[in-house]
Amino acid sequence: MDGSDGLAGLLAAPRARGAFLLRSVLAPPFAVAVRDEAPLTVVSMVRGTTWIVPAAGEPALLAPGDLAIVRGPEPYTVADRPDTPVSVVIHPGQVSTDPAGAPLCEEMDLGGRSWGDRADGAAVLLTGTYQLRGEVNGRLLRALPPVAVVPADAWSSPLPALLGEEMDRDAPGQEVVLDRLLDLLLITALREWFARPEAAPPRWYRASGDPVVGRALRLLHRRPAEPWTVASLAAETGVSRAALARRFTELVGEPPMAYLTGWRLDLAADLLREPEATLAAVARRVGYGSPFALSSAFKRVRGVSPREHREYGAG
Repeated sequence: MDGSDGLAGLLAAPRARGAFLLRSVLAPPFAVAVRDEAPLTVVSMVRGTTWIVPAAGEPALLAPGDLAIVRGPEPYTVADRPDTPVSVVIHPGQVSTDPAGAPLCEEMDLGGRSWGDRADGAAVLLTGTYQLRGEVNGRLLRALPPVAVVPADAWSSPLPALLGEEMDRDAPGQEVVLDRLLDLLLITALREWFARPEAAPPRWYRASGDPVVGRALRLLHRRPAEPWTVASLAAETGVSRAALARRFTELVGEPPMAYLTGWRLDLAADLLREPEATLAAVARRVGYGSPFALSSAFKRVRGVSPREHREYGAG
């Protein structure tokens, strides 16, 4: 067993909603500075090569079939060479301009979901962007480097090609289809990335492969609102309370109830960024008996109140 079930739990909800998907066709020399402040972007290289240059960290070269997971909200640059001067800037809302601020959206529109400087450009890449921070759990984002590359020879998946085909369609429900395909591509790529020796996966991910602790983690991920105790969690995993507490702490790095508190607050942080979510509703969904109880825990652990967190997230 690998850690994919724990990974799926982190991506189960919220998920992509109206993700931004684009086929970029670019002719060297090119350098696109992406400053959209999005939390996470998936880049699939279709043709040619390109560099992804993060604001912090080493540049990464993508060849055909390679896939990159780019962690935001820090900016990064997509370029034919790491030192090519920036010619296009992508702003929040996926607005493109030149470096001086002159609009380029209409000029670079190639029709449908395609964009670039010329239709026969040497470099073709598919980009799927999660636009809201709540769409990808913060615990997962913290486990990723600025750029994680899954090389073509390390995996085999029909998903990039299928995503490319679906991006060319305009059928009923197409936005939902694209969102779910992007989710599947991301989960598959993350599973491959965390299996690589350079990934240094977080302890909770490695622990997901343990028959006892992995089951406990899946229960906590799937049913965070349940009034868990170490005793009830041990009963569900089929071991003694002492054995679960000892093994969980050894593999995950913190006791089960401390992990549960962090998981609940991560979920609450994501849910609070949904405009329609009330504090009472969020408290119920993550296992707190009242808005006051959630507020107290949130302020104690994160240093800000849920209201302050929501205002910051909206800014």
